[in-house]
Amino acid sequence: MKSDIKIERKDLYAPAKGKFTIVDVPPLQFLMIDGQGDPNSAQSYKAALEALYPVSYALKFASKKTLAKDYVVRPLEGLWWADDMSTFRTRAKDVWRWTMMIGQPDWIDQAMVAQAIETQRKKGASEAIDRLRFETFLEGRCVQTLHIGSYDDEGPVLQRLHEEFLPANGLVMSGKHHEIYLSDARKTAPEKLKTILRQPVQ
Repeated sequence: MKSDIKIERKDLYAPAKGKFTIVDVPPLQFLMIDGQGDPNSAQSYKAALEALYPVSYALKFASKKTLAKDYVVRPLEGLWWADDMSTFRTRAKDVWRWTMMIGQPDWIDQAMVAQAIETQRKKGASEAIDRLRFETFLEGRCVQTLHIGSYDDEGPVLQRLHEEFLPANGLVMSGKHHEIYLSDARKTAPEKLKTILRQPVQ
């Protein structure tokens, strides 16, 4: 059977819509790539995804062939921040900074990643492939919820999180805003997009 983290860890990947829940996220490993700019128009963002996805699928196929372990490629995730965080309210996307990432099962190792990158490089992969890194990411205590709708409609949800839920529960933000994209934005109407909004706290 295929491993699927969305089923195996529903506490992390299947939160309820409109409800904030506190979760403890364990160390997870990711392919990651950093950049800056509007995700709707920046060439750097497009190139980042053109590096992440082919290597992630190459790892899946290598795992199935060499280890007899098959799995569903994990969803795209993103860490978002800016020098002036008010730009997320004003939607000044050109100055946004991001780390886009795709999780990898714990049996994937650095040697497999290096081989997958080399294979994709020989196939003419995006030049951004050289900026990929493979790291363990420990997020720890977080608050999360499921948002259904356009990315630009996340503001009121985040405002409730920051101004109501966190103070009411004695929590403060301690890390970067994290989004997990459960829908394919190329094939899904904006009002139907499913996105997990996650915020590390302490």
